[in-house]
Formats: sequence, C-alpha cells, structure tokens
Amino acid sequence: MKIIIVDDELHALQLFLSDLIGLDMEYRFFKDDESAIMKYVVSEMPEAAFLDINMPGINGIELASKLIEARPSIKIVFTTGLNVSEKDLPPDIAGNTIGFIYKPYDSDKVHYFLSEIAHKVRKMNVKTFGSFDCFIDDRIVRFSSAKSKELFALLIAYNGKALTMNDAISQIWPDTGVDKSKILYRDAVWRLRKTLSELHFECVNFKRACMVLNKDNIVCDMWDYVSGKSSDYSGEFMKNYDWSIIYLSYLDNLKA
Repeated sequence: MKIIIVDDELHALQLFLSDLIGLDMEYRFFKDDESAIMKYVVSEMPEAAFLDINMPGINGIELASKLIEARPSIKIVFTTGLNVSEKDLPPDIAGNTIGFIYKPYDSDKVHYFLSEIAHKVRKMNVKTFGSFDCFIDDRIVRFSSAKSKELFALLIAYNGKALTMNDAISQIWPDTGVDKSKILYRDAVWRLRKTLSELHFECVNFKRACMVLNKDNIVCDMWDYVSGKSSDYSGEFMKNYDWSIIYLSYLDNLKA
C-alpha cells in the first residue's frame, strides 16, 4: 500500500512517522507544495492521502478535490485541530473520505484508518499461464474491445517496464500501416482507460506515447513464477496472442 501525508507542521509529520515505522507500506511526506503533491499522485498512484485541512499554502479540502479528480479511487483521511466533520464536506469529497483524525495525532486512530484503507484497496488477479484473463473481486474483467485487452496483456508481460507506442504497435499491429496502426493504438488506449476508470481501478500511468503499469495492487502468476514465489508454469503463456511466443523460451529456461 502507498500513502501520502500532507501537513505544514514538522512536529506533526514527525509524530506521524513514528506510527509508520516498521509497517509494510510506502509513504511520502509533503508540506504544502501543491505542485509536488499532484505530480507525485499522478505518477505514483497512492491509495490514500492523510491531509491537514488548515495550511498556509493550501486548503486540505480543496486539495482533496484535486486529488480525487486525478485519482478517483484515492481514499482521504483529514487531520485537523478544527471542529470539522463529514457534513462539512462537498458530496464528491465525502464519498472518498474514510474519516477524521483530530490533532494531536492518536496512534490508535492512525493504525485504525490504515487498516480500514488496506481493507478497501481492491486487488486484481491476473492469469497469464494458458489464456489471459483478469479478475477483480473474483469477477472477470470485461474489456470494451479485444485490442484493449491485448494491450493490457502486453503491459502485464512488460512487468512494470515502460511500454512505448512503437513497441505496442510492432507487437500488436505488426502488419498494419503506420498511420492506421497509430489510430488503432490510440483507440485501444482510450478503451483501456475507459474500462479501468469504470472499474475504479487506476493502475496505468498513461503518458505521451507511453504507458507504465503500477503493479502495487496486482497479483500475477507470471510475476510470481519469475520471482520464484511460484512454480506453477504450465508451458503455455498468453496463448491468445502471437507475440507471446517470444516469452516462452525465457519461461522454459526458468523452469529448466
């Protein structure tokens, strides 16, 4: 799990840090630099944000609105010394808000909300050995087109490495002209973004002519096999797709 903590008081940040030491999560502290916060959230896709409400450089509630716009599934916990509750929040923010921590920080409250966030974070299970399919909450993911599904499969095969437009085109549309293949690529990207947005599962950082998969909340049989966590390789890998054959020798060598 990945979280951010935004507070303009150094002492408050130090108290929060003391509650995070030793926990299995990534965290990043910010003061009131909105530009740095937004840049991090867009690129790193944290699951939750702990936000002070009253800061000199930015209002925590206004910041929450911008974070939700950038990452609709992000969970918000407000930290404040003010007498504020959920009824004081706009509806679009209240829907993402887990609760409030009233200062000074209380360790039990911090750990309670961290546990709540962990339970609310959704996981995707990806099956690549044999045919390719994805599951969220034990339900199969229905992609809006076959090519958007194949594009996501290629992202999975890249295992967190950046997938450029040229790489995707050369593998998914190898026999298609340049202009048409770019149109097909952009359509597949648009459809993939739409599917993930409707699922409220933002796991891809879409950049200009490039995509990067955020692996944090994805479990994949191939990744487990490559890392040595599993030995369940069947000898078949994403047999739906012609380009998958280039991975077979690598997987076979690992098995040997």
